[in-house]
Amino acid sequence: MYGTIRMHQERNYPGRVSGTDLVNPDFAMLARSYGCHGETVCETDQFAGAWERASAHCGPSLIELQVDPELITPTQTITDIRRTKQSA
Repeated sequence: MYGTIRMHQERNYPGRVSGTDLVNPDFAMLARSYGCHGETVCETDQFAGAWERASAHCGPSLIELQVDPELITPTQTITDIRRTKQSA
């Protein structure tokens, strides 16, 4: 997702989203197809193991970190932004 653009859309026009959703390739699989180490991390507790495996690999490594798109900033969710605009 184009997070910054989405954040501004939600702040100025809550619920009226346009052109910010993206569909990404499987980056870990793409890395492996080129002979690199590649894996995907979806939960924080998975990172340490992924880091160890990537560090142990002799060659390039890629760790894709997938985050919840609802978490638009470190302190706000998209839902928070919509609620703030609706109550204003």
